[in-house]
This record gives sequence, structure tokens and C-alpha cells, in this order.
Amino acid sequence: MRAGEIDAYGVLVRLHAADARRLAVLAGAGPDADDVVQIAFVKAYRTIGTFRDGAPFRPWLLRIVLNEARNATRAARRYRAATDRSFLLEVVTADVTAGDPATTALSEERRTELLAALRTLSEPQRQVVVCRYLLDLDEEETATVLGWPRGTVKSRLHRALRRLRTQLAPAQAQEVDHG
Repeated sequence: MRAGEIDAYGVLVRLHAADARRLAVLAGAGPDADDVVQIAFVKAYRTIGTFRDGAPFRPWLLRIVLNEARNATRAARRYRAATDRSFLLEVVTADVTAGDPATTALSEERRTELLAALRTLSEPQRQVVVCRYLLDLDEEETATVLGWPRGTVKSRLHRALRRLRTQLAPAQAQEVDHG
């Protein structure tokens, strides 16, 4: 395979594809598992020169799959956080003085719903959402401001966003139905 025989690599791919996909799914890649496996096989092919002669191929490949699954999971989490942040900022900072009356009314209604949902959160959850999304602080800055460990910021933020999503989801579904 190192000599450039692509067919030899094809044999390895067929031999290990099922295990690689299973690992990607179990490592949290979910619907992106096939993409993770494909990226892992491409990386393995490109870095075959770093593979130690005589070492077993399967653990080496599965390590690459696991790293790619972790990367995909982190990327998905960052995307969700950015989406949540974008939604919160859009609702709170929407310019209600510009645009057509329907958009202004909808923005005002969404802002009112968000503020009402924020009031239902516990004080610590509300504080972390305000610091993180409304004041645009990163996790480290939020931890410093609140005097909490960074892990506490993450867990409270996660719970708060889950609760906000649950409370705001019916309102968003109605907008889609009527929009």
C-alpha cells in the first residue's frame, strides 16, 4: 500500500469500514458518522507514512476515526451554540423602529416571549445566559464575572438553553404555521 497500490488500501477500507462507522456513531457523530469515516480514511491514506511497520492497522485507523468523531461533535456543539446565540441576540436586539409593521410586531412579540422565558429560569441560569449571550462574553469571561468554574458555566448554560428551547419552541412552531 505504501508503494502506491490503491487496491491494497481499498481492501483495508472494506475490511474496517463497518467497525469505523460503528465507532463514529458510538463516539457521538450521529448522522455525520459516514462523513467522519470518510474523512478518517482519507487522513489515514494521506498519513500512511507515519504508520509504524509491523503495528496493527485497525487500532491506528480507529484512533483516527475517534479523533474525527470528537472533532465533528465539537463542531456541531459550537454550531448549536452559535445558532442559539444568534437567535437570542436577534430577538433581544431587533431594531423595532425600522422595517415594516408586521416585522416590527413579530420582533416585539419574540422579544417579549424571550424575556418572559428568561424570567422563568433560575437566577444562576439567567445570569449565565445574560453574560454569555446578551453581554457577548466567552466562557472564560463568564466564569470570571460569575465567580464559577468554567465547567459550571457550561453545564448551567446547557440546561438554561435546553429549557429556553423547550419554552420557545411552541412559539416558533406557530410562527412557521402562520408564516
